[in-house]
Amino acid sequence: MWDRMLGRGAGQLLAFMLEPDADSLAEAMVAFANADGGTILIGVDETGRASGDVYADEVEIALRAAVQQCRPVVDARWHEAAAEDGLAFAIVVPRSPELHSLVDGRVLIRAGTDNRPLSGGEIRQLAATKSTGDFEAEIAPGAHRDDLDADTIQEFLRHWQERQHREWTRSIDELLVEAGALDEQGRPTVAGVLLFARNPQAFMPQSGLTFVKFLGKVPQGEAGQPGYGRREEIGGPLARIIQRTWELTGEEMRTGAVVTGLERRERTEYPIAAVREALVNAVAHRDYRLGGRRIEVRMFEDRMEITSPGGLPGYITVDNIVEEHFSRNPRLVAGLYQWGYIEELGLGVDLMIEEMVQAGHPPPKFRDTPFAFTVTLYNVRERLPTPAWARTMNERQARALTYLQEHGRITNREYREFCPDVSPETLRLDLAELVDRGVLLKIGDKKGTYYILK
Repeated sequence: MWDRMLGRGAGQLLAFMLEPDADSLAEAMVAFANADGGTILIGVDETGRASGDVYADEVEIALRAAVQQCRPVVDARWHEAAAEDGLAFAIVVPRSPELHSLVDGRVLIRAGTDNRPLSGGEIRQLAATKSTGDFEAEIAPGAHRDDLDADTIQEFLRHWQERQHREWTRSIDELLVEAGALDEQGRPTVAGVLLFARNPQAFMPQSGLTFVKFLGKVPQGEAGQPGYGRREEIGGPLARIIQRTWELTGEEMRTGAVVTGLERRERTEYPIAAVREALVNAVAHRDYRLGGRRIEVRMFEDRMEITSPGGLPGYITVDNIVEEHFSRNPRLVAGLYQWGYIEELGLGVDLMIEEMVQAGHPPPKFRDTPFAFTVTLYNVRERLPTPAWARTMNERQARALTYLQEHGRITNREYREFCPDVSPETLRLDLAELVDRGVLLKIGDKKGTYYILK
């Protein structure tokens, strides 16, 4: 298990620390507790190699000192983690319903591979979200263990074993407790009902989805009559809702063909991966406390709108949605990850934007209100015009812009390949300037960084 984690590298849920430094450990613990939780591997360098030079008593001493720097105390547990090239130690930090800070007053959040301090406004926004409680972990009123569907649970178990590359050897109920679907007394939680109940809508009517295909560009027909050609109410556990909605969307999407040389490729009205990510995000991150409204997928002649009840969670805004990550429902996210609907935590928005731009569409449009979040995908394919300020950019930047219009994205390495005589720092500043001017959008960090047209 640890070898697979090491292979993925540091990220939203994993941090590497070569030496057990109390100050750095406290920062990471607070950042993980305020976000989605995570694991800190002690005795591992940034490449994922275990040094073998760290001992258990050093980790224990550093952890005790780190805990004293956290306000309130962060719940953390540690154990040995055998890696292929030596012994390391894993400190597991769960997501916390409380807001944590360091003794110096800093409030940190895990953002990719960094532990980022929050501004005053972000702290207030995160505190307001934390104070609403952990709704998905609450006991589902009226639900009993027998309301969970055995076939759905078995399907989840198969996917879990495939993801983990190991067999689950304990009881099914222990797996459900670990997944947050049952509490310690065996009672179904809200997350358990949403993921595994035969009919979750009997307990939470708002947990379904409404799919509508409109005939034109507005939600009405002639003389104000309903202008839709198809409408369906979709229910069941979340995995079934995603699958059925995906099938409906595929049935209603127009398809065409592109011929390149002797090869003929089918091209869908919208990039498949972008639609999938928008749909999964809506199901995984909606606010299930809000009754009276379901997720809505509305297809028009020129666009698709996916609306999820509840505004953006935590400190997330439309402006930072690409760079930052915060889950309203971490148990649902984890469950859908095990099911295979989520490939890697925190990368859905990045993928959505990239797929749309590479297919020649405008980037997705995000609209956030206090009670709803909407993603709009446009099916228009257009070549982006050269902006007015292009007259002032240098020749290298012009070449980068041309490359982006043809390929959809560019990395620092690709930029260096067609500007080999220019220093890497100058090229980095070229791209940074385009980001500052609002022309490019930077996605990812460190070696995984790339840029797309904004």
